[in-house]
Amino acid sequence: MPDVPDKQVKRLRALIQEAETSLAAATELLISLVGDDKSVAPIARDDTLGKVIEGVFDGQNMVGADGKTYPVPANYASKSKLVQGDILKLTIAEDGAFMYKQIGPIPRKQVVGALALENGHYFVDVSGKKYRVLLASVTYFKAKPGDQVSVNIPEDDSTAEWAALEAAL
Repeated sequence: MPDVPDKQVKRLRALIQEAETSLAAATELLISLVGDDKSVAPIARDDTLGKVIEGVFDGQNMVGADGKTYPVPANYASKSKLVQGDILKLTIAEDGAFMYKQIGPIPRKQVVGALALENGHYFVDVSGKKYRVLLASVTYFKAKPGDQVSVNIPEDDSTAEWAALEAAL
């Protein structure tokens, strides 16, 4: 077999990884559309970096294709402005460290509403519909109840309960 340049081998490995990630995101989207169909295999595999799991962000956590809930650090979700329904990839390193990456942002829209605090939880009231927001986002923007804020919500927000705080106005 002729010698293959290292650069080509690295590129091929990268392309395979991208394809696996795209396939996993497509599988998650299919599951979210048709439900937990047993013919759609969950995406969880062991990798040289550790175990890799794809899942859907529920506003606070990632729900993996394996059905388990994985905690997403509030600062990461806030900084990345994750929206409920975004597809994430979690790599669990051999030392137990969790590393998240957003791999499939869903279509979103930006809306304005009033920040409210009820029973220890922050909400944004947008035309009468209330969306929860992360405390980390509220404290980062130094927002207070009653402030006008801009939030990102799924384009199809019919089932959304969470919003990502974009800015305090």
